[in-house]
Amino acid sequence: MPKLVFVVVDAVALLPVLWHGRRWRWLSLTGGVIAIVAFLAMWWGALVNRFRVDVREVDFEFPHLPAAFDGFKIVQISDLHVGTYGDDDRFVRKLVGVINGLHPDAVMFTGDIVNRHSSELIPFVDALSGIEAPYGVFSILGNHDYGDYADWPSEADKAADVAALCAMQESMGWKLLLNQTEFIHSGRDSIAVIGVENIGDPPFRIYGSLPKAYPGVGDSVSKILLSHNPAHWTDSISDHDDVNIALTLSGHTHAMQIEVAGLSPAAMRYATWGGMYGDEAGRHALYVNIGAGTVGMPMRLGATPEITLITLKAMP
Repeated sequence: MPKLVFVVVDAVALLPVLWHGRRWRWLSLTGGVIAIVAFLAMWWGALVNRFRVDVREVDFEFPHLPAAFDGFKIVQISDLHVGTYGDDDRFVRKLVGVINGLHPDAVMFTGDIVNRHSSELIPFVDALSGIEAPYGVFSILGNHDYGDYADWPSEADKAADVAALCAMQESMGWKLLLNQTEFIHSGRDSIAVIGVENIGDPPFRIYGSLPKAYPGVGDSVSKILLSHNPAHWTDSISDHDDVNIALTLSGHTHAMQIEVAGLSPAAMRYATWGGMYGDEAGRHALYVNIGAGTVGMPMRLGATPEITLITLKAMP
């Protein structure tokens, strides 16, 4: 990439030669400086920044929140992509330590725990089993968790791999929601945690079904939806008056692992690529966690690995 930057800038510096002029040496030198800065930034992102942890704290005013859940703390994590770390679990253990230090009531993982195969998770089962939350850890699958990025001898082998991944999450004590709903009870009050399998925009395959996970989405029950791809919220939740889901938690975008001054190339693909969003009516909110792991490029430029602490507040 730094070479490409220099070549492009240097090519522009050669334009005066077409009119028998002299190369703009100052521009070539500028291109060299930009390439060096890009080179150093990429190494910083690969060796330092992708192993830092950013805890983002969010207070969410939840309409009609049951009284027992006022102040309820949720830690959201997403897109661990543990296969990127091989069998080195030090960073994952660091994440677990930060999560436990926040003393959450519940932890919610919004998909993409591996890159390609369930076996990538094996070295991290012990570390991830150490997450502590009195109401449990809830999880869903992301697009990378279905084996769609690997070649399989048969569909049966692929299905067996997904089943192994699900079994490992359950062995970790996580409540994996496959188009299912779990209720969190506190005294006489409760809230619903809906988990759908991956529902995304093309070319990502659709495995999820919100009607299957919770048939009566318009009822008065307080609900939190876990849906990996934020495009699902944009298409099927936002500004839908017949859907009573106050808060949706998603991941998937990674902010394309690049975020500078609040700007990311992910915005060219997703209108909702990171942080909190709301629809025009103010009835539906979405939080997009930019993930804790890396996939593809093993680096993060500005988009520091994220752990989100969401505190539910009753609306006055």
